[in-house]
Amino acid sequence: MKHNALTLFPLILLSCSMLACTPNAGERPVAGDITVSVKTHTGQANVSLTYPNNIAPDLAVRFSRLALDCVDQEFPNKISRTTDTAEAIGRPKQIFPVFYGCFDWHSSVHGHWLLVRLLRTGPQDGVWRDEAYAKLNQSFTQDSIAGEIANFARPARGSWERPYGLAWYLQLMTELREWEAQGTDPQAKIWKERLEPLEQDIADSLKAWLPKLAYPIRVGTHNQSAFAFGLMLDWARVTGDNEMEALIIERAMSFHKNDVNCPLAYEPSGEDFLSPCLMEADLMRRVMSQAEFTDWFSGFMPDVPNDGSDDWLKPGIVLDATDGKLVHLDGVNSSRAWNLYNIARALPDGDSRKASLVAAAKIHTDTGVAAVSDEHYSGSHWLASFATYLMTDRGWNGK
Repeated sequence: MKHNALTLFPLILLSCSMLACTPNAGERPVAGDITVSVKTHTGQANVSLTYPNNIAPDLAVRFSRLALDCVDQEFPNKISRTTDTAEAIGRPKQIFPVFYGCFDWHSSVHGHWLLVRLLRTGPQDGVWRDEAYAKLNQSFTQDSIAGEIANFARPARGSWERPYGLAWYLQLMTELREWEAQGTDPQAKIWKERLEPLEQDIADSLKAWLPKLAYPIRVGTHNQSAFAFGLMLDWARVTGDNEMEALIIERAMSFHKNDVNCPLAYEPSGEDFLSPCLMEADLMRRVMSQAEFTDWFSGFMPDVPNDGSDDWLKPGIVLDATDGKLVHLDGVNSSRAWNLYNIARALPDGDSRKASLVAAAKIHTDTGVAAVSDEHYSGSHWLASFATYLMTDRGWNGK
């Protein structure tokens, strides 16, 4: 499905591949545009750069449709859980009364998150909103949540959905808690209270796991620790859970403070949907001061261009979109895009690397968002969540 470039972010009115664009660092702007200082051969100029604060209505319809179509689609399904007895093997809807759709548990969790996120931050009109409310009310019932809690309490659970799916559940709760705090919709509080018991169980399990994690998990798929830490950190800060926040910061600094020369040239691997290098940098800008991060990033990725070029990091290529593993690379383009934007904004004004980070982010955005379609379930059951996280700027300071 192709879209006019004007529907995609970021719209750079002058090409960063030809000019040295330097977006302002700091808090995310409340409106779509910020001022960008541009160095040219004749002096300074200002251009407009649009960050993904306000998702376009056509994208909200497109992304919500994919989530609405899969959150109650039971099959095909990948259950992926350990059982002690034959009796414990059952239909997905029996095992996971809330999160049985979208092929697997974690995709169902972030499919529900997508709907909550768009209801809170997306266009405030459209038929999709009524459908989303209805689907979420259907999913988030007390009886269904009780079934999810029972599954999570199984002795054989072990490391099930840790850390990826569990971190996404906390991100869903982060969204509901922020929405409740806004006071714009009483439904947010109702859903949050129904989901809280499982939230507590998951948080407790992660707090028990973090001190035991001796090494970072440096992969580009579900088990990666850096991405999960970012989602978990959002939750800890929104809920005021100082214990969780301290654990994540301690682990992040212990794992990564002395990392240098990340081999970005080795990425992506053939089934990545997360960049080990860029996701780590995106995590570290959350736990370091700007000065610390700027110095650390120079050693961690010393080869980022400072000339505004946009060809230093090429998007991942998918040669078979029907293959559930190969299509992961459509996701790596979206996740790289938000990493690149967040890193650029975390650097100080005037940092010459911003231009190339922004330029690469634009190419990855255009590629990643264009790949989100309903053509193949291998991608349609999850790619819209990554595109929504990108296009609504979810990852910038947890906003």
